[in-house]
Amino acid sequence: MGKRDNRVAYVNPIAAARARGPVQNSGPTIQDYLSRPRPTWEEVKEQLEKKKKGSRALADFEDKMNEKWKKELAKNREKLLGDKDKEKEKKTTDKDKKINDKEKDKEEKRERKEVCLPISNIWKSLTCKLALYSYLGFVFLFRRRGRRRRNPTG
Repeated sequence: MGKRDNRVAYVNPIAAARARGPVQNSGPTIQDYLSRPRPTWEEVKEQLEKKKKGSRALADFEDKMNEKWKKELAKNREKLLGDKDKEKEKKTTDKDKKINDKEKDKEEKRERKEVCLPISNIWKSLTCKLALYSYLGFVFLFRRRGRRRRNPTG
């Protein structure tokens, strides 16, 4: 038994490409990319100024979260104050009146402090930003995991 002939004829790649004919364009050419319209220097400056001013969407989101937080605090304060009033009505004995008066004064002072203490704007903005950044971190993490699953060779 003789050996098989494994030799393959050499094909000139340039000649083969010419024989196939011209390639059809499947998108913009380099010339199209280089001749695209570009913004003027003034337009670039305006865009940079807008970015420096900050994101309006983020500011709106922070305001919305602050309003929700204020409503929740108000609701909880009303609930706590209502519970304290009910407990106070139950205790109406003569012996306890003197003790209750002192306790009322102390509790009123505490309530005034609780009601009067505002949450600083810095704290509110930090909590909103923390929530937003943690959400974006999870989105980024899941996107990266998704890419890994789609491309197992990589």
